[in-house]
Amino acid sequence: MSEKIQGNIAIPGIAIGKIMKVGQSLDGYMAAYTPGSAEEELSKLEEAIDTISAAIDESVEAMRAAGQDEQAEIMEAHSFLLMDPMLTDGMNDKTREMGHAPKAVLEAAQECAEMLAGMDDEYMRERSADVKDIGRRIARHLLGVKEPEIGEEPVVLCGFEVEPSAIANIPDDKIAGVIMGQGSTTCHAVIIAKSRAITTVVGLENRVEDIPEGVKVLLDGNEGLVLVNPSADELVAYEAKIKAQQEEQKRLDALKDLPAETTDGVKVQLAANIGLPEDAEAAAKFGNQGVGLFRSEFLFMGRENIPDEDLQFEAYKRAIVACKGETCVIRTMDIGGDKPLAYLNIPHEDNPFLGYRAIRISLERPALFMPQLKGILRAGVYGKAAIMCPMVINVDEIKAVREAVNKAMAELEAEGKEYSKDVELGIMVETPAAAVMTPVLAKYVDFFSIGTNDLVQYTLAVDRVNPQISKLYDHFNPAVLQLIYRTIKSGVDNGKWVGMCGEMASDPYAAVILMAMGITELSMSAPSIPKVKEQIRSVSMDEAKAHLERVMTMETGAEIREYLHSKI
Repeated sequence: MSEKIQGNIAIPGIAIGKIMKVGQSLDGYMAAYTPGSAEEELSKLEEAIDTISAAIDESVEAMRAAGQDEQAEIMEAHSFLLMDPMLTDGMNDKTREMGHAPKAVLEAAQECAEMLAGMDDEYMRERSADVKDIGRRIARHLLGVKEPEIGEEPVVLCGFEVEPSAIANIPDDKIAGVIMGQGSTTCHAVIIAKSRAITTVVGLENRVEDIPEGVKVLLDGNEGLVLVNPSADELVAYEAKIKAQQEEQKRLDALKDLPAETTDGVKVQLAANIGLPEDAEAAAKFGNQGVGLFRSEFLFMGRENIPDEDLQFEAYKRAIVACKGETCVIRTMDIGGDKPLAYLNIPHEDNPFLGYRAIRISLERPALFMPQLKGILRAGVYGKAAIMCPMVINVDEIKAVREAVNKAMAELEAEGKEYSKDVELGIMVETPAAAVMTPVLAKYVDFFSIGTNDLVQYTLAVDRVNPQISKLYDHFNPAVLQLIYRTIKSGVDNGKWVGMCGEMASDPYAAVILMAMGITELSMSAPSIPKVKEQIRSVSMDEAKAHLERVMTMETGAEIREYLHSKI
């Protein structure tokens, strides 16, 4: 009889394979390591960084050749992080101080990761795992640790934190699934797994330590269940589910070129969230209609100076061209005092979640903001661009952004540079203040995009990655739904389009009631598009409105979720 371990659903599906442990302790190797002189340790570190950097570049090239663009882009982000002076200088400084390169690397990476983990932006917060991944890869090289060998049977990677590189570097036909102790569904490891449709279960916590190396497991990603040493009867019982899974994938693939349209002809635009220009090109295979959120932060990371106007222009242009006439919404820099960008020179803050960040910095620093605005305006000539400002909470901020955009246009005019005069200006609605004031804010913007990740956190005072309270984080909480409905209604009443770019947008059940509220666009991780599209195409607007009417009378998120799952 198998041992059953309950986790949380990250990526649905059924998978069977043998366990390959990743992320194990390096303590034994550390104890056996004999450091040389300070100069020798620094030389070893330099060689290790160069080797790992070359290995990442080689992986990226191979992934590009195989058409695995999303994985390639994530590994390119590793390359950017590896060039970040804050990380590499920290490794060098600690090596000089400790005289032990592997320990110094791990300690420097841990410090940088802790800084990232304290950020207010969830996407950036999840990058802490990437920094630790890089640190461990360099340390393993310094310690002479060999990579595990993969046999003929597909493997299921298992660890408390599975390193993104561990998933990215295993061929498709050799990786069956992923099991993680930590509970995040937005870390890079899960994003890579999602791009390859690899069944993933998270949130097993320390139970992952009880699963032996090499044992066969059956992963039920639809239930968040891990069966260790499944019996013959259990394997037979799951054969039908595996066949149904294969049929479902064929069905979803067939939706790529079909519109997201209800049975009675109401259409919703399904766009992609991206972090790099290449993501816009990769999203096309899932049938996206433009980009609803281009996180521009990676252009600002891993650098010693503010990225100049030309560099930003080229990046935005590439994404806009890839959208093929559909809108590309570019979020202005969402970085604050909690982020390790030395050139910002922002003092330490006790509460960066509520601190000096995003539009608050941009409006006070023209040298930072103007190159970005001018880059977007110039790129807008090559398609349809939109500017979206994060963390706006009042009318004065919108007016100030309008003035900055007008100034950027005047400067481009004076410089004789071609630019678009039709770039829309909108804001992310991600605080209760903005949501409550949307009837007023709608007069000053061209669109709203609801950022549910922060809106839910700020409304419910819940940190979704805190395991003690994460169960309270719920985008179906009636308080959150009231704010979302108010925002959409404010847009509709004022003739402005309203999108959503938070995690809620990828929930097929949520899509039905959001459509009934009047949402114009839903933007999500590209692989989520087919399932949301399928759900939208399965209902009529009358049915959706009837579900919304019922939902808005309910008193708890659990009641709403149960109703939607049973009726849709």
